[in-house]
Amino acid sequence: MAYILALNPLILGAAADKNGKLLSGAPKFLDAAGKTLNEAAIDHNKMMVLAVTALVAGVMTIFMGIYGRFPLGIAAGLGINSLLAYGVAPTMTWPQAMGLVVWEGILIFIFVISGLREMIFRAVPRSLRAAIGVGIGLFIAFVGLVDSGVVRAGSGTPVQLGVNGSLVGWPIFVCVVGFIAVVILYVKKVRGAMLIAIAGGSILALIIEEIGKIGPHIGDQNPTGWALNVPRLPAASSFSWPDLGLVGRVDLFGGFLKDGHFNIATFISVLLVVFSLMLADFFDTMGTVVAIGAQAGLNDAEGNPPHLKEILLVDSLAAVAGGLGSSSSNTGFIESSAGVGEGARTGFASVVTGILFLLSMLISPVITMIPSEAAAPVLVFVGFLMMSQVTDIKWNDVVEGLPAFAAIILMPFTYSITAGIGAGFILYCITKLFVGRARLVHPILWAVSALFVIYFGQGLLLDLIAKL
Repeated sequence: MAYILALNPLILGAAADKNGKLLSGAPKFLDAAGKTLNEAAIDHNKMMVLAVTALVAGVMTIFMGIYGRFPLGIAAGLGINSLLAYGVAPTMTWPQAMGLVVWEGILIFIFVISGLREMIFRAVPRSLRAAIGVGIGLFIAFVGLVDSGVVRAGSGTPVQLGVNGSLVGWPIFVCVVGFIAVVILYVKKVRGAMLIAIAGGSILALIIEEIGKIGPHIGDQNPTGWALNVPRLPAASSFSWPDLGLVGRVDLFGGFLKDGHFNIATFISVLLVVFSLMLADFFDTMGTVVAIGAQAGLNDAEGNPPHLKEILLVDSLAAVAGGLGSSSSNTGFIESSAGVGEGARTGFASVVTGILFLLSMLISPVITMIPSEAAAPVLVFVGFLMMSQVTDIKWNDVVEGLPAFAAIILMPFTYSITAGIGAGFILYCITKLFVGRARLVHPILWAVSALFVIYFGQGLLLDLIAKL
């Protein structure tokens, strides 16, 4: 699971909100034109993100061990952090974005204690549940390809391969080598394959930068430079007590307002973003818990693991804690299967994992060594692993397959998990209606689809309201 300590700071640490501010509140650029990066602030911001990522993961994983009594590690979830960085934060401030994560966790907590979680789970058909996982996997992979420069804006085309259609430059070389390494290590069943690949790629990048002085790629300048982070050894003075200043930087209500005032279209739009965050977390957790329990031989005859309600309660509180700690929504990791494979059957494994996460707060300055090109191969590979769910979709049935297809392709193509989920839901209801199977659609799905229609048409609705 330790690879999240490298990936979360790279995804959240360099992303700016609508005001051009980092999570720490510092400006991302030193100039108004946005061409001179505030490198010192970005480095410090990434260290802060690593510290809170380790803190929240440590505390909640220990809580899972003690209260959930289950060998499940918890940390910031891939997919949700990308949604925050590239879809939510550009539309509001970072504290407001993290406030939405808190609300997502609160909603899941309410659903767990009221029993609604299972009802919602059953309301969404299996094909769409699978499509959400596959779509998020493709989205994560696309983020990795873009952040590494393997895919970038083209000349005359929306995107292209590398620089003018060629994979040139040492940073892309690091990415390719890293991807080959993670594949080989994973196939060979080497423990910690993803973390080893990130570490190896980072060391290679450090050597290349030290010799070649590659420098950063900013805008149209130095297209063969490093995309997000120029690898360099951390200063000895930076190793100190971790800066936890991101804890508590949350605005619970500002995200639902437009310029400080209530607006119905804005409120519905943001409510659907919260719902999308919840769904992304929702189904991933259910699948992970059942899979880990099955591997450990802990599930009952109906396929449910022991202490399920306690496990889900901890998971919902982990989302709240992730928002309050500014590390993004935290959730159960399927990588917990590594511990189960070594014999973990109780919560003691989670307690040990949590303690190790807390200790890793002390090494936050190492994030300056890791370029996005060293971490991107793992994002792409995780995307591949999430593709396995595609077999759960009935592709020979257009009514089931087409909505799933829409959800899958629109997540990466629109750079929005919310858009993919919404399109899938709406198209599912429409196809069921026109083939005479509308009664088979759960009322909850009809209601949510209606809200997504408003979400997609909010621009038109605002224009109509303005004319009244």
